[in-house]
Order: sequence, then C-alpha cells, then structure tokens
Amino acid sequence: MTITSRQNPLVARYRAAARGEGDVVLLEGAHLVADALHSGAAIRHAAVTAAAQSAANVGDLVRALARAGAEIAHVSQKVMDAMSPARSSSGLVALAARPPVALERLYLGPAPLVVVAVDVQDPGNVGAIARVAEAGGASGMVAAGASADPFGWKALRGSMGSSLRLPVVAASPDAAVAEARVHGCRVIAAVARDGRSVRWVYDVDFTGPVAILIGSEGRGLSPELAAEADERIAIPMQPPVESLNAAVAAALIVYEARRQRTRR
Repeated sequence: MTITSRQNPLVARYRAAARGEGDVVLLEGAHLVADALHSGAAIRHAAVTAAAQSAANVGDLVRALARAGAEIAHVSQKVMDAMSPARSSSGLVALAARPPVALERLYLGPAPLVVVAVDVQDPGNVGAIARVAEAGGASGMVAAGASADPFGWKALRGSMGSSLRLPVVAASPDAAVAEARVHGCRVIAAVARDGRSVRWVYDVDFTGPVAILIGSEGRGLSPELAAEADERIAIPMQPPVESLNAAVAAALIVYEARRQRTRR
C-alpha cells in the first residue's frame, strides 16, 4: 500500500527528526542511507517513492534495509516532499538511531588526534569537518559550544556518512579541553596571525596526542579559550585574505598532522 496523505503520522515523525527531536536521526538520500547501513547504524524505518525504487541501486538498498530489520513504507511523491527536509527530495529517506558515543572513545590509541569544532554554527561546515577528520585519520571529533548538531540532517549530509563512522560527540568547550588534557593531549588552537605568540601550522609537532580547536565562521575562537591552549597556530595566507572557511582550515591542519604522522 502507498501512503498518499500528508496527514499521516509518519510525516510528523520525519519532520520531528529533521528538527533534531527524539532519539533518531534523519538520513536523506540513497548514498547516505547506504553509508549508514554499511557502517552498522540501526536503521529503524525507511520511506521510498515508486519512482526512486525503480532505480536498481535504490531497489537493492531498500531490500537490504528490509533484511536488516527496517520497516519500509511506500509513499507518494507528495508525501515524500513533506517528509524530506531537502529542497529537492531524492525519493528515499530513513530514520536511524542516534549513535551513542562516550567522550572517552575519541581518545583510544597511543596518539589520538581529536578535532574540536567550537561554535561552528553552519551544519554543512560541521559535517564537512567530520568528513575531513575521518579522511585525515583523526580519532574523533567534538562539536562544542553553540556548534550545529552533528547529527542534524544537513550536517549528516555534509559529512557523507563520516559522522556515523567516526566517534563524534557534543560537549562544552571547557569539557572538551578538560577531557583532552585528561588523556594527555596537547591542546592546539587555530587562530588568526595577530602579533601574539602564534606559530605557523607547519612549525608545530602534531605527532603526539593532540586536540585541535577550530573556531566559528565569523569570530573564531574566543580569546579566553585560545589562551588556554598549549599552542596557538595560524595558516599562512596571502594578503588581503585574513581567514578561511572553518572546514577548509580544519582540513589544512588535519592534513599537516597526517603528513607528519605518516612521515614519522
């Protein structure tokens, strides 16, 4: 049976998940749903249109979801448009259990590399930082302070599934720094080059346990938080450019850490 009414309770359930309510996350699109399934996420429900399921890859994916225990609903395009938060729905959405991650999991291994995004409010940037962190070999990520929910649908889409594989938690900036120090990490803050005691990113040793603080898109890190760090680093830029996108800055720093660790 195909659900054709936008008043169906299922629509409200998906809309609530899109707002970050409850213990589930919303996955939009076949690519992200497949990544979630392959990463072992507990997918509880999926909704698909007939047009989307007619594609071989989506049809196979829906059958795999059913085998994994997900409840499948077939919906009209009108209902899908109401369920999906995307401007143009892909025709497949799903609900998965929010991954439970303890802060300690980020620090497993002899030389953890943790990225702490502080007050990064754009969910696309939060997702991109998670993807950069996973790609660069980081052991985990913290979405700190007023950062966007790393498991919001936009952040998940921006992470392309990385947030479902990499240990990602939300915490206050103070708690994130304190936890990093408990695990023996040097805390390194990314700041603008402003005449203070700041070193270039490639002059700092990233080979040991490290937590990297990345500030918000507009203001960066607060002076108080930057002052708590063991090192303050900057990325060289050609004038008149003064700053980079938060995710771009995170990528450059994480890959400098990866370069040093791989070489050593």
